[in-house]
Amino acid sequence: MSESKGRPLYRIPESGKIAGVCAGIADYFNFETWLVRVVAASIFLLGGSGVILIIYVLLWMILDIKPGSAKNKQQHKEIEVKKKVWQAGEPAKAALRDVNNQFRDLEFRLQNLERHVTSDSFDLKQQINNL
Repeated sequence: MSESKGRPLYRIPESGKIAGVCAGIADYFNFETWLVRVVAASIFLLGGSGVILIIYVLLWMILDIKPGSAKNKQQHKEIEVKKKVWQAGEPAKAALRDVNNQFRDLEFRLQNLERHVTSDSFDLKQQINNL
């Protein structure tokens, strides 16, 4: 939770159900979004409906939308491993599987590059370009 100090709180409508307020709070505190939604719904159903509704609407109006939230995550995927059940991120086995897939893809690309560079057609193209 010490990572959240100094970062601004945003709402994330792309991963939210209504306005992305719970998703923004979950991102800020590095919790799973479903956990924040369950807590908010529990408070709403257990008699705090007026308070939660007012706070949600106020945060909806006050908080800015997180800039480039959906596009940046798809272009540059960072693997975050969760340490606790309620934290956001991937379980360690899933993160290891993702890293393994990324390395396998890089290995395949490197093999193709080596195959091309060591081929006879590459040498021929180099000699023609040197003329």
